[in-house]
Amino acid sequence: MITAQAARTAVRASFERVVADLTDLVAIPSVSATGHDPTQVSRSAEHVAALLRDAGLQARVSSVAGPGGPGRPAVLAHRQGPAGAPRVLLYAHHDVQPVGDPGKWRQADPFTAERRGERLYGRGAADDGAGVITHAHALRLLAELNDGELPCSVTVFIEGEEEVGSPSFENFLGAYREQLDADVIVVADSSNWRVGVPALTTSLRGVVQVDVRLDVLDHALHSGQYGGPVIDAVTAMCRLIATLHDDRGDVAVEGLISHPLAAPGSPEYSESDFRADAGVLDGVALAGTGDLTARLWTKPALAVIGMDVTALPVAGNVLAPSCTARLSLRIAPGQDPAAALAALEAHLRAHIPFGAVLTVSSGEMGPAFDGAADTPAGRAAHWALTEAFGTEAVNIGQGGSIPFIATLKETFPEAQVLVTGIEDPDTRAHSEDESMHLGDLERIVTAEILLLARLGGAVAD
Repeated sequence: MITAQAARTAVRASFERVVADLTDLVAIPSVSATGHDPTQVSRSAEHVAALLRDAGLQARVSSVAGPGGPGRPAVLAHRQGPAGAPRVLLYAHHDVQPVGDPGKWRQADPFTAERRGERLYGRGAADDGAGVITHAHALRLLAELNDGELPCSVTVFIEGEEEVGSPSFENFLGAYREQLDADVIVVADSSNWRVGVPALTTSLRGVVQVDVRLDVLDHALHSGQYGGPVIDAVTAMCRLIATLHDDRGDVAVEGLISHPLAAPGSPEYSESDFRADAGVLDGVALAGTGDLTARLWTKPALAVIGMDVTALPVAGNVLAPSCTARLSLRIAPGQDPAAALAALEAHLRAHIPFGAVLTVSSGEMGPAFDGAADTPAGRAAHWALTEAFGTEAVNIGQGGSIPFIATLKETFPEAQVLVTGIEDPDTRAHSEDESMHLGDLERIVTAEILLLARLGGAVAD
């Protein structure tokens, strides 16, 4: 039987190998976004498959076409456990975000990992290279601790297109449904509460994205000669956008679900801690009303993430005839994305300024996730995280969206889905200077060993 102390000791003794493998993975620029070298995503997939083979699994690289064409390469690996043992599916992704502004990174090359203090910096070091490495080394060490065998049957699915919306994900599940079917699904792509404080993510907001266009003229006009009777399209768009929130900052779209309290077991989040984590400037008031964690996790949020306007260096005295803005609506758990889209469009049509011509084009839509932690697998995960970190695990929500988790739940309705943390508030995933806290990485690998051992009945309490 495996003890928590034995797992901690094994991970500590092997940890420099863990860090070296993460460093090697960061060195592959596996950016899945259009316009980047797709061969690097293929190279990354082959590298991950080799890591999993080294951990004792049979692994292969595969892809399935999605709605827009060929899918990016994913890794599918498996190792059979004892007859009748639980089946566990481990998920992570090997693709990464573009680097952003290279000048804002402290290191010369974001794909050359740098160890500074307790953190490893580099694109993908946390999101989701740490998830990939956690799975590989937890499985390797678990087998070593368990007389060369795994106590449960494990399938590993490492996706290659999560950062571009997982376009072929549903088709991949359909093509490999039998191999992927599991009793417990562990998704290693979320966040812990803080460095040293582990968390299970029990809710995720969904997302509805739309492009909103206003037309007011059939051609541009001289702003002095025609300004006054005609409101330019950019000003009209600003007036329309201003109706989306009330004076307190709450989303003002009728028909959206809003939960005033976050899930039971959630930690308290003080305004001062939030302001420090988010980098809110002094004097800037926080928007919305009610519980702060609910505003982040279980109430809707709406942001303008892009707008077509004339850049200042080329601006002239012109009334813009049209303007397009991209809106990102985060929806609460329990909200149907199609109903949220309909509510948003109805609001926009009801508030068109000055009779402008409105066109709404829908984009990404993803469901929310509501997963209770009070399940056998959830209790096992809480125990494993608490033992590994030495601090009581908490339940948290996430304001961001991982739509494929709801797809997993729909495809495998009997499975217990666990969303575990890799990141922390200082990780800066998707931003410059992304990093992984190495102390947390060591504890996360330990926690996954203990979770799998507990699920397979091979752990001594």
